[in-house]
Amino acid sequence: MSFSDAGRTINAIWRIESPKLIAGLTRMVRDVGLAEDLAQDALVIALERWPETGIPDNPGAWLMTTAKRRAIDLLRRNKLRDQKYEELTRSAEWYTEEDMDRQLDGEIGDDLLRLIFMTCHPVLSQDARVALTLRLLCGLTTDEIARAFLVAEATIAQRIVRAKRTLSAKKVPFEVPVGAELKERLGTVLEVVYLMFNEGYSATAGEHWVRPLLCQEALRLGRVLAEIAPDEPEVHGLAALMEIQASRLKTRVGADGEPILLMDQNRAQWDRLLIRRGLAALNRCRQLGKPLGPYALQAAIAACHAQAVTPADTDWVRISALYEALSRVLPSPIVELNRAVAVAMAFGPLYGLQIVDAITEEGALPEYHLLPSVRGDLLFKLDRFEEARLEFERAAALAKNSRERDLLLARASECIH
Repeated sequence: MSFSDAGRTINAIWRIESPKLIAGLTRMVRDVGLAEDLAQDALVIALERWPETGIPDNPGAWLMTTAKRRAIDLLRRNKLRDQKYEELTRSAEWYTEEDMDRQLDGEIGDDLLRLIFMTCHPVLSQDARVALTLRLLCGLTTDEIARAFLVAEATIAQRIVRAKRTLSAKKVPFEVPVGAELKERLGTVLEVVYLMFNEGYSATAGEHWVRPLLCQEALRLGRVLAEIAPDEPEVHGLAALMEIQASRLKTRVGADGEPILLMDQNRAQWDRLLIRRGLAALNRCRQLGKPLGPYALQAAIAACHAQAVTPADTDWVRISALYEALSRVLPSPIVELNRAVAVAMAFGPLYGLQIVDAITEEGALPEYHLLPSVRGDLLFKLDRFEEARLEFERAAALAKNSRERDLLLARASECIH
């Protein structure tokens, strides 16, 4: 394996393993900033050694053991009290390849949930909570998080640094809260799990359009949250949304990893079990008797697609109405853009284009590639091919995901007659 091939493989492994690694280390050292530093040290060692020795059979076990050894070395150098050092040593069992899978599915899985609640503590601002958790649990770079929030990379970097310092200074506990404290922090946790799932469902950057393992982990966390907060409608709303969306994961990419859009997917291959689980979660949300919140409304939209046997069976009028309701409880230009698509499908592309043009005139989403992408699609349907081509090319220039960029350039080529 060449050094460049090894580097790409190691980066892919890091994306998968880093959240579990950081969560486990945080449980040990009780300092999320230090835990991330130790995990990064293990990554550097891997980048130095693996191109020569080869990738271990269980890279997660190797990284965890290496990071724990670094933790103990650090404690020795800093001459911490013997009691603290002995406590850490007792908890620092070395993972073997035989027991690593069991550990990751058990205690370390619980650590991920504890880490989310730790990084979503109210001592941090809302923006800082979300940015830090996306960094640690999704393995996103500051640049990717900045694009998700449509702000400068330096701003995100400062938020993350300050957040880690605050958690350390305030000695925020590494635990899942209960009672009123659980309810207080639940909203931010749901937002983070939602963003985590979205990053897996449609990656902002890189060579892959979907990251299924990230979706699976977000879905697992959503199910756990539904168990510990059964009376919160939006917990069930988010679980429903993720279950239904996850049912389409296998049909979102082709044999070569190319994106397959919703209307072109093979619906016979959608996972019917996940759809049933999603519909059941949505029903539990409704049974609580409260108005549908943002996640439940999005789940209701996803349910419309899931229940349509063919694309032609889709109830676009209902979907338009649901987006209208969503725009009232969660007003945003992205919701409006999605509403434009639904309106175009229900009533014609000209009506959708009017909504898109209104978003553009307001100066919203200037760097968001899906705005010109949607506009290009509507112009194409109106036979305004040259205008559509320019929009698709602009969208491709803004897209950071290579698979999505290729799709947009292919759409631009279709406009040349």
